[in-house]
Amino acid sequence: MDKVHNINIKNKTVILRCDFNVPIENGQILDDSKIVKSLKTIDYLQDSNCKIILMSHLGRVKKEEDIIKHTLKPVADYLSKIYKEKFSFIDNCRSSELTLKAKNLNPKDILLLENTRHQDFPEKLESGNNKELAEYWASLGDVFCLDAFGSAHRAHASTAGIAKFIPSCIGFLIEEELENLKLLTHNPEHPFTVIMGGAKVDDKIALMRSLLPMCDYLLVTGGIANTFLKVLGFNVGSSLASNDSIILNEVKSLLLEYKNKIILPIDVIVTNNYDKFYIRTSSVNNLDVNDIIYDVGVKTLEKFALAINKSKIIFVNGTCGLYEDVRFSNGTKECFKLLANSGAKIIVGGGDSVSAVKKFGYQNKFHYLSSGGGATLDYIVDGKLDALVELERGMEIETLDV
Repeated sequence: MDKVHNINIKNKTVILRCDFNVPIENGQILDDSKIVKSLKTIDYLQDSNCKIILMSHLGRVKKEEDIIKHTLKPVADYLSKIYKEKFSFIDNCRSSELTLKAKNLNPKDILLLENTRHQDFPEKLESGNNKELAEYWASLGDVFCLDAFGSAHRAHASTAGIAKFIPSCIGFLIEEELENLKLLTHNPEHPFTVIMGGAKVDDKIALMRSLLPMCDYLLVTGGIANTFLKVLGFNVGSSLASNDSIILNEVKSLLLEYKNKIILPIDVIVTNNYDKFYIRTSSVNNLDVNDIIYDVGVKTLEKFALAINKSKIIFVNGTCGLYEDVRFSNGTKECFKLLANSGAKIIVGGGDSVSAVKKFGYQNKFHYLSSGGGATLDYIVDGKLDALVELERGMEIETLDV
C-alpha cells in the first residue's frame, strides 16, 4: 500500500479524506484530537506545494434537518485559525461552484468541503459508495490520500470509491495506526493481557474470539461481564445481560475453552432497581433480584492487578463501569491507575475507553490511543479494513527514490 511520503505528490492536487467526525455542541468542538491527528499529513502536503482538498463526514444524515445539524463549519473555523488565508470552506460537497473553486486553487491552498454525508439524503449516495459520486469527487484532484482511520472500515464513496478513479495512498495517521495495532496482531509481547468492557457482549464476541488465542489473560468487565456471570449461574439481578441463546452459548463456549485465561469480577457496585440512590458493594454471589451492576469493586481490581502487573502489553477496549457518573467511576479510574503504574505498553481502542482515558487525565500515560472505534476493532479481528482493501486494488502512483 502506497504511503504519502513515499510517492510523488509534489505540485499535485490532493484529495485528503480526514476524520473530522468530532463531538460538537452549540457550535463548539468538545474534543479536537481527531483534527490534531490530521495536521501532520496536511502540513506535509503543504510543504510539498500541493493544492489540498479536505473531505470528511460528520454524524449520520437521514433526514433534511440533519443537513443543517451536521455541518463541518465549526471544523472550518478551527482550521482557519491555523492556516489563515490559505484555508477556505465551501458549504457543499458537490456543485459546479465546487468544481470551479477546486480548479482555481493555488499551491498550498486548503479547501474543506461540507460534510460528505450530506450526499446521503435523500439517497444514500455517500454510504452506498455511489460510483457517479465517487467519480465526481475524484475529478477534483490528481491523487487521493486516505487518512481517516476511524472510517477506513467502511467502503463509502469518499473512503473507497475515489480510489477506483485516481492514484491513491494512505496518510501519516493511518500509517501510525497500523504500526501500533500490529503490536497486538503480529506476535505481541507476552504476557499479553486484554481488558474488555463496554455495555453489550454481542458487540464484542468476535473481538474476544480473535484475541483469546493470542493473549494470556482476558479481564472481562463492564456490562459485558454480566452475561459471563449469568452463564456461570450467578444471579445478576436486573443488570444488563444478554438473553440471546446464540450469544449465551458462545459465551459458554469461550468460558470452557479459555477458562484459564478469562478473569471475571468477584465484587461489584450496585444500585437497587427501585431506589437509584441506594448504592452498595456486593459479592457476585450475593446479588438481589432488583440489583443493577454499574461498576466493579475493590477486590475485583486487586484480582485484575495480578494479571496487569505481569503483563508486557495490554489492550484496553471499554470501561469498568458507568464512568460518566461519579458514583460509578472508581473502577475505571483505579484500573487506569493500575495500568499507568504497570510498566506495560498500554494500547487503548474504542470510543468510550479513549474518552474515559482523557476524562481522567491518562492520555499521556499510555503508549497509544487509537483514533478508531469500529475500525480499530475490525482491524484487530481480521487484519483488514474495507476502504484499505479498495486502495490496494486502486491505481499505482509514481514512487520516490527513498
